[in-house]
Amino acid sequence: MPFEFGWEDAEEIGIQLQEKFPDTDPLSVRFTDMHKMITGLPGFTGDAAKSNEGILEAIQMAWLEEYNDAK
Repeated sequence: MPFEFGWEDAEEIGIQLQEKFPDTDPLSVRFTDMHKMITGLPGFTGDAAKSNEGILEAIQMAWLEEYNDAK
């Protein structure tokens, strides 16, 4: 069983997104698309309806940090 995480785990989601989409610039991804990417991650257990712009912004910034670190 994969590690489980939800919307409150922005850093973990950022790491997971970077691992799954290493060549994608997080700033180029629309929030609607990022929402789908997140809810499709193995181990994601958050309620898809419980995200909001603030949560997605925090995740995007966590992903951006991972993306920049990988460059």
